[in-house]
Amino acid sequence: MTRWSVLAVFTTAAVISAYGTSVGTTAAATQAPGGGGRIMVKVVLSGSAPAPAKVQTGADPFCAKAHQTAPLLSQVVQVGADGALVDALVFVKDGVTGTYSAPQTPVTLDQRGCVYTPHVIGMMAGQPLQILNSDPTLHNIHPLPAINPGFNIGMPIQGMKQTRVFPKPEPAFHVKCDVHPWMSAYIATFAHPFFGVSNAQGTVELANLPAGTFQLQAWHEKYGVQTQTISVAAGETKQVTFTYKGGV
Repeated sequence: MTRWSVLAVFTTAAVISAYGTSVGTTAAATQAPGGGGRIMVKVVLSGSAPAPAKVQTGADPFCAKAHQTAPLLSQVVQVGADGALVDALVFVKDGVTGTYSAPQTPVTLDQRGCVYTPHVIGMMAGQPLQILNSDPTLHNIHPLPAINPGFNIGMPIQGMKQTRVFPKPEPAFHVKCDVHPWMSAYIATFAHPFFGVSNAQGTVELANLPAGTFQLQAWHEKYGVQTQTISVAAGETKQVTFTYKGGV
């Protein structure tokens, strides 16, 4: 692994330690029928990762102070040990039948340390999104969906919360902050619970799948989409690897 890859992971770990956040989030597949199959997914980057760009936060005194000792680095490409690619969204694109109810437990998008955390969110359509401002500075959350209604909310008070719902399934769309242009996140909404976001080990578990043949897709904000077809029987566990090419 390159020096830049290690730096990216250490920087991410520093942000997590300092602000109590996690890398990526997903609404767990608790709504899926029990006793089904399982797909263990590994997402890796082959080759060198790009050098993470240093984010200039000096325009906001609070943001500058928050990253005074450890500079904020771009979250676009984060790579762990052995090429593990972080924040890739993995999901069943086709093959799921039936109707699944959205959980009413909210997924939280925090504005903490002048960073959106988590960086990538998977959630079910109709599931509440709780938006939190943990910083004593003005933020605004500005999602840019193409299918769901968008919104633009100013959040000037530390501890302020807002709750919104995206009612329809939609591929990953960008979330920006008009106050701090480096703040960036992505949200995808699904009609079923078979999705996840790769962690620091580059892994995603898709659990309790009904027996069948599925089109599995991985999405990454820089490296794009990959698709594989896989069959899984009841009680069976399959292993799948998505490999993206680095150095670009």
